Amino acid sequence: MSSQEPHRKRGLRGFFQRLATSQAELEADELQQDLDRHGATPIASCGGRRRFCVTGTLRTVTLRPRGGAPALEAELYDGSDVIDLIWLGRRRIVGIEPGRMVLAEGLVSMQDGRKVMFNPRYELRPANGT
Repeated sequence: MSSQEPHRKRGLRGFFQRLATSQAELEADELQQDLDRHGATPIASCGGRRRFCVTGTLRTVTLRPRGGAPALEAELYDGSDVIDLIWLGRRRIVGIEPGRMVLAEGLVSMQDGRKVMFNPRYELRPANGT
């Protein structure tokens, strides 16, 4: 029976990986539909040094000092890519928290190979995307 047990675990692990992948794909599809509703640009299509409106879910929010001053950083995911939203001089912004839907507008640039938007205008969105 022990020879079958690893196979069963692999099969179960594979099932959960497929289930998680399907859930991630469903989430990405929902976020893509939200882009259309709000007239936002997919993050994957955003190029450097141009203004864009993006929307998605905040994955992480961290306080990371820059040049001795506080900076609140949030990673926004829209189903196509991620962008870092950075508010300089801020330690906290009410409502900016992981899992929150946000619409953000600002100048997109590249920093350390990642898309960033400094001090974006933002709108907190309801969790259901309406």
